[in-house]
Amino acid sequence: MNDVPGGTEVEAHLLIVDDDERIRALLQKFLMRNGFLVSAARDAAHARRLLSGLEFDLIVLDVMMPGEDGISLTRDLRADLATPILLLTARGETQDRIAGLEAGADDYLPKPFEPKELLLRINAILRRMPSEDRTDVGPKVLNLGPVRYDIEKGEMWRGEEPVRLTATESLLMRVFAAHPGTPMTRSQLVDDLGRDGDQAQERAVDVQITRLRRKIETDPKQPRYLQTVRGAGYMLAPD
Repeated sequence: MNDVPGGTEVEAHLLIVDDDERIRALLQKFLMRNGFLVSAARDAAHARRLLSGLEFDLIVLDVMMPGEDGISLTRDLRADLATPILLLTARGETQDRIAGLEAGADDYLPKPFEPKELLLRINAILRRMPSEDRTDVGPKVLNLGPVRYDIEKGEMWRGEEPVRLTATESLLMRVFAAHPGTPMTRSQLVDDLGRDGDQAQERAVDVQITRLRRKIETDPKQPRYLQTVRGAGYMLAPD
C-alpha cells in the first residue's frame, strides 16, 4: 500500500458489511473514490463467504443486522482472524460500544456519521497496523513467563503455539515493549492508539488491556506481566 496526498492508503482492500443496500452502495462508491479496493456483503453469511476466499486489510461492519449481528460475527472472526474491524453502530450507550471492543473490534463509529469521519477512522487504523520492516531499539524478544513476544515481527507465542493478536492489541504490545518497566497512563495510550482523548476512549483502553491480559497472563485477574500501577496507569514488566 502506498500513501497519496490526504493520507489515504492506495489499494487497501476493504470489506463493507451492511444489510442496507443504499448505505452499502454509498460507502462503496465513496471509499473507491478515495483510493480503496472495496467489496461489499449484505449480511454475516455473505461476509463469511467473501472472507473464505479473499484477504482484506480492514472490515467495516454494521452491528445491527438481521440474523447474526455484527458483535457476534466479530467475536467469531477473532478466533482465527486478526484483520482490523471497525464497527458501525446506531447504539449510543457506552456499554454497547464496550461490548464491541470486548468482542475484538478495533474501533467503533456511531451512526449517523459523516463519510469523511469514516475515512479518517479507516486511515488511522491502517496507519496503526504493524509494519513488517519496522526495527525497534532494544531486545528483540521479551519473555513473559511462558509467553514470548518478538518485537521486530510483532508476534506473540505461547510455547510453540502462536498467540493471535488484533491490530490494536499488537500496537499496544509495541507501545509497551518500547517502554518496559515504565508506567503508561491511559491518556498516553489513547494518544499512541491515534484516538481522540476523551473519557470513553480511556475506558476503551481498559477493555483492550483486559483482552491482552487474557492472552499473556496465567491469571488475568492477578496480572504479573501487564500490571496496573496505582495512579500511574499500566506497565509491562517482562522477566
